This record gives sequence, structure tokens and C-alpha cells, in this order.
Amino acid sequence: MNDDPDSTSLNMEIAVLDSLWHEILPDLSPSDDVSVDPGCGLDHGTGARDDVIQRAAAAAFAGAAPASLREGPVELSLVLVDDAHIQTLNNDYRGFDKPTNVLSFAALDDEDTLPMSAHAEGPLLLGDVILARETVAREAAEQNKSLNSHISHLVVHGVLHLLGFDHETDEDAEEMEGREVEILAGLGIANPYRNVRDEPTQSGQETMAGSQ
Repeated sequence: MNDDPDSTSLNMEIAVLDSLWHEILPDLSPSDDVSVDPGCGLDHGTGARDDVIQRAAAAAFAGAAPASLREGPVELSLVLVDDAHIQTLNNDYRGFDKPTNVLSFAALDDEDTLPMSAHAEGPLLLGDVILARETVAREAAEQNKSLNSHISHLVVHGVLHLLGFDHETDEDAEEMEGREVEILAGLGIANPYRNVRDEPTQSGQETMAGSQ
């Protein structure tokens, strides 16, 4: 398994639909839309430089993607929105009329059985990971975590959903959380669940449990 986040075959499209994201992530490209290829390195001049979102997504793919997804280019979208935007999506697609921290919309049903020829006609689309600025910032403050660490965790969590992981059962949740902890450790980020479990009344735990 390839553990180097900078050597994956992953291409990312980053769409900033809430301009205030630039205040909390100043390394984001000034453009609303930026395409990056972690396989070519993360120093892009005037574009996103060493961006936390890119590194987290690349690490998640490198640490959890099955071999069938490594045969050619793979693409995913990372969309940065506000609470109002994600609340609409959460209500429309999940029936919960409230904001959440991260939503994932997978384009594939079963990556493990993906044929090797699936990449022949161009990049394979994994899906979309959507983050809500206000909820993400609030949770980081409530849980006494750095904002970059919390964003990294949510990106990893969202990408793992695109790769087929879920937390519908206790066994699945344990597997997914274990993989998240392992990937984040590779990025120098401590176990994000430890403090949340020590304080079970915090809203961040409830929101994470409800993310898709």
C-alpha cells in the first residue's frame, strides 16, 4: 500500500462556494475553482500551497483506496460551503433539516469490484466531499482542536465514505475510525476521537456520527 500522500493518482477539484473559507484557510487559491494533482507535488506557485485539504484527501486515498482504483487517474471534488448551503443538502438528501460538518456523495457503488478497464476513457469520478465552514469552526473550538486538524479529520472522513467506508454498525464504525486514526497519525494529527469520547455531550460527536 502506498503511504505517500504526494504519490497517488488522485486529481482534485476544489470549489470554494463560501468566500469566508479564505479567511480560515489562507493557503487556498484565490480562485474559486482550482484543480490540483498531488502526484505532481503540492507547490503550485500562486495556487494552493501545502494546503491542508489537499494533503488530507491525498492521505485518505493513499491509505484506504483499493488496488482497483490505482490503475489510472481518479478524481474527486471538495466543495467548501456555509452552513445554510449544507443544511439544504442535508435536508434534501438525508431528511435532516439542520447543518452538519461534512457530507459525502459517492459516485461509485462498489469500488472493490471495479474492473481494471474502468479508467480507459478518462479519470474515474469518486464523488464529492462537502464541508460547512461555521459548523467546522465551531466544533474545533468546542473540542479544543486546531482548526487545521479538525478540517483534516473531516476531509479524511469524507473521502473514506467515497471509498466505501461507513459507520452504520458498531463494527463498521470501529473499522472506519481505526483507519481515520491511522491516516491522521501519518499527517502528525492525534486521535480525534479521544477527546470527544471523554466529553460525550459535545455537539461535535453527534454531528460526526451523523455525517455521510
